[in-house]
Amino acid sequence: MKLTILGSGTSNGVPQIGCNCTTCRSTDPRDKRLRCSSLLEHEGTTILIDCGPDFRQQMLALPQFPKIDAIFLTHEHYDHVGGIDDIRPGILFGDVEIYTEDFVAAHLMERIPYCFTPPERRYPGVPAITLEHMEPHQPITIGSLTVMPLRVMHGKLPIVGFRIGGLAYITDMKTIPDEEWQYLQGVDTLIVNALHYRPHPAHQTVTEAIAFAQRVGARQTYFVHMSHFVLPHAEAEQMLPPGIHYAYDGLTLEIPA
Repeated sequence: MKLTILGSGTSNGVPQIGCNCTTCRSTDPRDKRLRCSSLLEHEGTTILIDCGPDFRQQMLALPQFPKIDAIFLTHEHYDHVGGIDDIRPGILFGDVEIYTEDFVAAHLMERIPYCFTPPERRYPGVPAITLEHMEPHQPITIGSLTVMPLRVMHGKLPIVGFRIGGLAYITDMKTIPDEEWQYLQGVDTLIVNALHYRPHPAHQTVTEAIAFAQRVGARQTYFVHMSHFVLPHAEAEQMLPPGIHYAYDGLTLEIPA
């Protein structure tokens, strides 16, 4: 499987508007962090994990645009769903299914109801998408990929992470229920959030993310969902234990299926 990190930043993105900190002023392209999203490809199947407000920009940065077979959403916050309006039929070469929990689907239908009207009532040019039911511990197979949703907690908000082959993909986590650890056994590559160094009620700090990664014991771990308070990449990377890294936009990883 090939995983492409489309965006490695938190909800404000990096650089943050109006900020002159060292990270925001950095000229290193690894410090330009769009909102968090990733593309997973395997044997002709392509899925998108989260579809944030930078979706269009992220797609235009790819060497060529792949047909997206399905989209999986971790939760309903705008930085993870704000690009859904950009899912246009002409771009995606056909309809696309979005897999999400029912309460997330309800939020989406309230915010952008025109995207989910029946075909006979759909305004020309709006996304041709359908919402499909997803729940933790119920695997979903899309082509050559089987996605296992698992429960994590974003502060008090229940959201999902995903186990797909040798990949575990988790964003916006603060804690994980004890019963979910079984779905992280034998992980080869862990993608997990590390917001910054200060305590936060709904996100892991870098220190918490390191401890989580070491307990999982993956061959390689990459942090995502970083704010501008994380030091510039070249400096911050030197402070991490072996096998743990900061991801960056455009990073591609090969992962066992």
